[in-house]
Order: sequence, then structure tokens, then C-alpha cells
Amino acid sequence: MHRLRYILPFLVLFISCEEEVPEQPIEVNWTKDDSYKLGRDVAANEEIKIRLFLEMHKDWELTQTGTGLRYYVYEKGEGPKPARKQTAEIEYVVSLLDGTECYKTEDDEYEELLIDQSDVETGVQEAIKLLNVGDRAKLIIPSHIGHGLLGDQDKIPPLTTLVVDIHLMGIK
Repeated sequence: MHRLRYILPFLVLFISCEEEVPEQPIEVNWTKDDSYKLGRDVAANEEIKIRLFLEMHKDWELTQTGTGLRYYVYEKGEGPKPARKQTAEIEYVVSLLDGTECYKTEDDEYEELLIDQSDVETGVQEAIKLLNVGDRAKLIIPSHIGHGLLGDQDKIPPLTTLVVDIHLMGIK
């Protein structure tokens, strides 16, 4: 036991004095084709989640645009369609596919956004231009026209499909 006390410090010194092996840089051979395949796989997985969600909402008569936005006007308005650079007055509720509510306008309030000139999701911007004043619609916004790879770094996770209930109240 006494010998261990004398040997232990030398052992620790010997181990700590071993020559450090320099780290080898990791080579990554990532190509554009790899990026394309990853994007395609992410989009395919998201599409599966959207279709499973839609199985539970068969009564939604959705129209799909070329960007992947799906929308369903469930209450028709009588007003005109908004145009680029007009200000839209909207009420909204933003949720995830699992029903988790992320954002909403306060009761009896609305938000104004300058069409095609604000930092609101591309999918919402696109949808607003498809609606008439007074319309209430459900939107399904895939991540690539929502908050994308990063989410909003608050309530919306990365690569997340959004469900938006929107009411276009007016335009200026």
C-alpha cells in the first residue's frame, strides 16, 4: 500500500507526458448533388407528415399552389383581392401540425403587413394575395415557405410545417 503512494505520482506523470497526437482535419466531400438529395428527402418526409395530417381533416377542400402552399377558404368574403405593396389587415392563429399554438393575434385586434414587403413568411404572403377581403382560410405552409431550416428560434422548430388560420379583414 505504501509503495502505491510512491508509484502513483510517477504513473500520473508518465501518462500525462505522452506525446499528443495532432488532430487530423476532417475532410468533407459534400457536393451539390448531396445537397439536392438531402433537400429532396426532407421535402418527402415533410410531405408524408402533411398527408397524415390531412387524413384527419378530409373535409378541408384544399387547393395547392406550385410552391407547395395549400389553402382552403372556409368562409367567403365579398371584398377585393389585395395587391402587392398594399397593407393587409389580418387576424391569425399559427399552429404546428400537432395542434400546438405558436402565435395569434389578440382578441379584437389585427396585424398589419405590407404585402411582399414584410418579413412575414413567404407562404402567408402568397396566401394573402389569393384571398378576398373578408375571407377566412386555413393554410398549410411547408417549411421551405415558412421558417425553413432554422425555425423562428423561439416557438417554431426548424423544418416545421405550419397550419395558419387567417382572416383577411381589410386592405389599405
